[in-house]
Amino acid sequence: MDNPLLRSLALLDTSGYVIIAVILALVTIAILWTIVIRARYASLSGELRRYQGGGFKARVLNRILTDAEAARASNPYDLNTQAIIERAFDVELRGSLVGERFIKASTGLLIILGLVGTFYGLTLSIGRLVALVSGDAAPNSEITESLMSGLAQALSGMSVAFVCSLFGIVSAILMTLIGVFANVADRRTALMVEIESFLDNELAAASRQPRAAGAPPVPGRPGVAMQAATSADLERLLQGFGASVDQLQSSVAQFEAALANFSATTRDFREFNFHLKDNVQRMSLSFGDLSETLKEHTRAIRPRS
Repeated sequence: MDNPLLRSLALLDTSGYVIIAVILALVTIAILWTIVIRARYASLSGELRRYQGGGFKARVLNRILTDAEAARASNPYDLNTQAIIERAFDVELRGSLVGERFIKASTGLLIILGLVGTFYGLTLSIGRLVALVSGDAAPNSEITESLMSGLAQALSGMSVAFVCSLFGIVSAILMTLIGVFANVADRRTALMVEIESFLDNELAAASRQPRAAGAPPVPGRPGVAMQAATSADLERLLQGFGASVDQLQSSVAQFEAALANFSATTRDFREFNFHLKDNVQRMSLSFGDLSETLKEHTRAIRPRS
């Protein structure tokens, strides 16, 4: 059966085969990385669920547990488990994080490679057509042969362009579907949430576990000493809170006294304003009487005609 795609592949030159090989290699590596990284995260999740005390086989989980217990022992009130988990992942799972970034960028790389093949093939085809058109004149018997050979070479360039685009777009679609149904970043986020929940439960259970009298403290696990330290810290916090409440009450009393003083001062000012108004009215009446008196004396002094 004659397949048009196979005929197009047969027209490719070495550069076209190289571009298609690079596209297929990238998509294969991205798919393998996806399978490997998801399997690794699934293994860590399973080991976390099977935890029965002691340690883990995975170094990253042991590091997270040790760092979380040390941080809780030094400061039980400010434990940032998310930062501890992210730091352990950056140190112990650096290869997986690089693989995640490669998988995320693979879709864009595949499309770019397809476009590179497209432009390369179009450039090759246009160059061969220009060479065909601008060729020297030949006998009639050779015109047909040279024309067919030139057109075949031009079509070979077009084949490189469209076949590379086809492989790049199909590979990008495949990686997009894999990212939708088997996203590696989402699997890592789910694993980090599981680890954070495990740390909260494990450290809470460890802080409630009493230690026998005379028994040495368990490394990394808070016992009676941690409980005593917690009680002392809580007592100091309560004392500080009581002092703050007393200071607040004193400030409120001073504020009330200031309000009472302001109210008394305002009342005196109102009385002064009232008396000032009466005095102004009296002065106004006095000036009115003085004006009438001056008018009468003026009429009396005015010479009669």
